[in-house]
Amino acid sequence: MAKDFGAEADGGRAARRRQFAEAAREEKPDLALLCLLIGAEADPELDEKGMDEAQIELDRLAGLLPYAPTGGPGAWARNLAGLLGTRCGFGGSPADYRRLESSLLHQVLRRRRGLPILLSVVWLEVARRAGAPVYGVALPGHFVVGLGDPSGAHVLVDPFAGGRLLGEADAALLVRGTTGGELTAPMLTPADPREIVLRILNNIRAWAQARPEHSAVQLWALDLSLLLPSHPARLRHERAQLLVQRGEFLEGAEELEEYARVLDAVDPTTATTLRREAAAARAMLN
Repeated sequence: MAKDFGAEADGGRAARRRQFAEAAREEKPDLALLCLLIGAEADPELDEKGMDEAQIELDRLAGLLPYAPTGGPGAWARNLAGLLGTRCGFGGSPADYRRLESSLLHQVLRRRRGLPILLSVVWLEVARRAGAPVYGVALPGHFVVGLGDPSGAHVLVDPFAGGRLLGEADAALLVRGTTGGELTAPMLTPADPREIVLRILNNIRAWAQARPEHSAVQLWALDLSLLLPSHPARLRHERAQLLVQRGEFLEGAEELEEYARVLDAVDPTTATTLRREAAAARAMLN
């Protein structure tokens, strides 16, 4: 009997998505694992062995990091910058924003290039493994890393710039340069791992949305986003619209109608609009 490789691939994807959903609901989510499961969606060659190798590389890098128990946040920051930024060459450039690989942890570990948030994930995972007091900081438009006590003595560093130390004025300039707004205290609070994962998936969606030939990438990024315990409700609408754009009119119409039922009690006007969209999608079948 011939082997059905398509069914086998679909089964593997379904298993990885179950693993992703379960990992996202853990009390303390494994950020590296969630990022690697995102990578497995993009790269069918990334199997369990490849994900284990990526985790081992993070362990190896952590083993190279000089321990700084008494030097405070500044010493941890200098040691991380020396190892990851200088010795290993992790960093980014504007060109990295044009590559999907820049949002995939296993590729960032291999290429040592990536978006600010993925480079920050490398720093977070290496520093955490080495015992450093580390946390992510989701500045609008540019993710960075904090070391120390978020409500006390701490420093901010920019992994995209090889670990450059950021003063408050530097952080404010980053925010102003990407959004035109001002830095506020809530922006400096530690980011939850699930928040980090959703932001990575948002980046992937935005990358694919600008490249219609990669609508399949946008679709799986939406699918994973919807598996997170907390996600914007509008993603369901975006997924339904994407299905219609891809020519999957019936499935898209069904999702629009299902979302309309959810909104009936809280936003009947939008629910009516969604049903009109569903009717238009069904009409395209004729």
